[in-house]
Amino acid sequence: MKENYVEIPLLQQREIEIKVLGPVIRAFAEEFGKEKTYDLVRKTMQDISRNLGKEISLDGGGLENLKEKCISKWNEGGALEVNMKEDLDSVLSFDVTRCEFANLYKELGFGDIGTLISCDRDASFLEGFDPELELVREKTIMDGDPLCDFCYRRKG
Repeated sequence: MKENYVEIPLLQQREIEIKVLGPVIRAFAEEFGKEKTYDLVRKTMQDISRNLGKEISLDGGGLENLKEKCISKWNEGGALEVNMKEDLDSVLSFDVTRCEFANLYKELGFGDIGTLISCDRDASFLEGFDPELELVREKTIMDGDPLCDFCYRRKG
């Protein structure tokens, strides 16, 4: 990051992104088809996220660093309401019961593509951050579930 840049909370960053990406994604979907556009956007967002994970983990991965470097940033400004279930050496499991990211996308009229540009990149981020970890998640608020059930754990 350039020294004269100001760090902004992730929620605000996502708002800036969706205000640009949302209309572009919709225009491409109309012109080239929804399935083709969404597949390309998903792959691109996952590649970006995987590279970001690698960048962030340069001084180490692991669950403790994931918690300190990433989850705390994702929750800046109270963006998430989290109920911790397990916090062990080999597993970090929690439910998100309020997600301001999902609320933001819905408020701005992009709730239908929130998963595509946000949730679908979580596992790829983790691949870049620490390939020895995996994310198991079956529910997301973005998809209409009452909670997001995150479980990060060591593979095997």
